[in-house]
Amino acid sequence: MSIFSEDKQYIAGTYNRFPVNIQSGKGSIAIADDGKEYIDFASGIAVNSFGFCDSEWVQAITKQINSVQHTSNLYYTSPCVELAKLLVEKTGLKKVFLSNSGAEANECAIKTARKYSQDKKGKDYYKILTLNNSFHGRTITTLAATGQEVFHKDFTPLTEGFVYANANDIADLNEKVAQNKLAAIMIEVVQGEGGINVLEQSFVDEIVKLANQNDLLIIVDEVQTGNGRTGKFYGYMHFGFTPDIVTTAKGLGGGLPIGATIFGEKTCDVLGAGNHGSTFGGNPVCAAGAVSIVKRIDQDFMQNVAKKSQYIIDELKYCDGVVSVSGLGLMLGVEVKANNKEIVNKCIEKGLLVLTAKNKLRLLPALNISDELLKKGVDILKQAIAEVK
Repeated sequence: MSIFSEDKQYIAGTYNRFPVNIQSGKGSIAIADDGKEYIDFASGIAVNSFGFCDSEWVQAITKQINSVQHTSNLYYTSPCVELAKLLVEKTGLKKVFLSNSGAEANECAIKTARKYSQDKKGKDYYKILTLNNSFHGRTITTLAATGQEVFHKDFTPLTEGFVYANANDIADLNEKVAQNKLAAIMIEVVQGEGGINVLEQSFVDEIVKLANQNDLLIIVDEVQTGNGRTGKFYGYMHFGFTPDIVTTAKGLGGGLPIGATIFGEKTCDVLGAGNHGSTFGGNPVCAAGAVSIVKRIDQDFMQNVAKKSQYIIDELKYCDGVVSVSGLGLMLGVEVKANNKEIVNKCIEKGLLVLTAKNKLRLLPALNISDELLKKGVDILKQAIAEVK
């Protein structure tokens, strides 16, 4: 049996996979079982921050896995503390809870916001406002936080306590804040699964104003936008404010499963012993990998991410077949005239891996992709767009 038929027989059918069996990779090149090479503009959906098998990352996790692969959070491990310290230093926030995924990081943020608000304002103030077209995870609670009905319809009843406002609609935002007893406002500054939609500065400013006026926490979901992806260490840093809680995952671990919930001054002591936990959270191997990623994302590195981003935008925005290019850094959405899924398939034929988000192509190359491979990949993408009508 082929891997495609065995996958169909033995693995739950939750993914519409592309017909590519990736066997190995190095940097921004993925190699399939038939030997075909692909330039990777997907990076495991913004996970492989430094591409495949980055040597420093491999060395870090290999050293750790030969020392201690796991203990439990009843004991101390150095990589866990080192990572938390790096995240605090790079954000100016106060404390970190480590988990395994973005959904878990968001669950932790939601629990924290509810406890904070209940302690300060009473049990009635538990609702959290999120935005239409948002995406916050696939657990029952993070599905409820997600402002897309398409994800809700088969899994009701969802966790109660979420209300949705339209992104970049200040009037709707004010109305929803006035009408509900809120604990927090939770946003992505660039909506990923929602179509690579960037929030407007005036809308973010209004969120900050309303949060200050009503003692609401601001939670920023940086699961996809974080760890240098947008050209800043976290996406909120483009907008000139500091959240009360930041959640992140994906690119944090460079390819291993890890999530983090980062707490500011208001929230750093809300959770005490027994309020939350995770068996694998802060796993020393995953944390060691994350340390090797985070410590290299400095100002010079992020300026290079911004430079690569501008190259892609400049090459694509006036191309025939392209309607618009949106996003920040190396998290870009390309709205096209033709069917985006057909273009993805054409790219695969030509040796390029790209993604979709709603009606757009989604580009998430490794943050350190070489200029040579970036140019080759963009050239393939332009050809594919031109050929699909």
